[in-house]
Amino acid sequence: MGNSCQQKSSSCSSSSCGSPDAAVAKQNMAITSSLGKIRNKILVMSGKGGVGKSTVSTNLALGLANRGYKVGLMDVDLHGPDICRMLNLTEKLQAVQTDGRSLLPPMQYGENLKVISLEYMMEDRDDPIIWRGPLKVQAIRQFIADMDWGELDYLIIDAPPGTGDEPLTVAQTIKDAQAVVVTTPQEVALADVRKSLNFCKHVKMKVIGMVENMSGFICPHCNQSVEIFKTGGGEKTAKEFGINFLGRVPIDPRIVVGGDDGTPYLSSAADSPAIKAFGDIISNVEKQTAAASSSLKIADAGCACGSTCNPSTCNC
Repeated sequence: MGNSCQQKSSSCSSSSCGSPDAAVAKQNMAITSSLGKIRNKILVMSGKGGVGKSTVSTNLALGLANRGYKVGLMDVDLHGPDICRMLNLTEKLQAVQTDGRSLLPPMQYGENLKVISLEYMMEDRDDPIIWRGPLKVQAIRQFIADMDWGELDYLIIDAPPGTGDEPLTVAQTIKDAQAVVVTTPQEVALADVRKSLNFCKHVKMKVIGMVENMSGFICPHCNQSVEIFKTGGGEKTAKEFGINFLGRVPIDPRIVVGGDDGTPYLSSAADSPAIKAFGDIISNVEKQTAAASSSLKIADAGCACGSTCNPSTCNC
């Protein structure tokens, strides 16, 4: 994933081509080019850990892909990447044929979902990542610049909890990124999620809305909900901040099993209150991003021209 100049031309001296400024400029151009092909960039974040943010990210990406959108899923939780395991992706970059391409291929999940995670590049996925800020910033920039994302309707970005290096790098690198904030109903989580909302205000990142996860427990025997962590706190906080409330997802043991088995449950074809609730959240995200009217939806068009395609003039 290096970005140093590999060849020198008559217009590029060895001193200027190899300079740090030239390398950064080259990478900036690659980032701009890559992001220009992606319609909606969504940062999934939370104020604290353990609220199910990676579960929401994975199922949001897969749910959108199941609806026919071209989707990318980028795991920037560098110290605790879970996306590969939640999708049962075991590929390693070292074993992938690049065929001399300048851009590296992300992992592919089904027809419509591309995935990148640091685990894809690790020899041993159990090795710890002991990095300070600059290395994390560079890794995230390379995830964008060096990967062959192609044209996407959505890029879902799974961030670690808090407001540190990773979400800040995303905000500074992807200027038009929007946030989906995940919380659980109890006051401790809501106190931390307010910091995430204020972070978005500070960096001028639009918030698509808030998801209240683990909102009640669905009994596997009677399918009724029991309020273990209370409910309604996420919607109340969303109203306080003047943002959209996207919906609440109840606790369902099958969500945990699906994540551990690499078969995400919330975006499956099964029938349960949790799946229905998450389907409504995906629909709300579609509405808020206005993607349905201007997407590259595979199901609706044979090429990138969409409904305006003229077969007599187009090479599709």
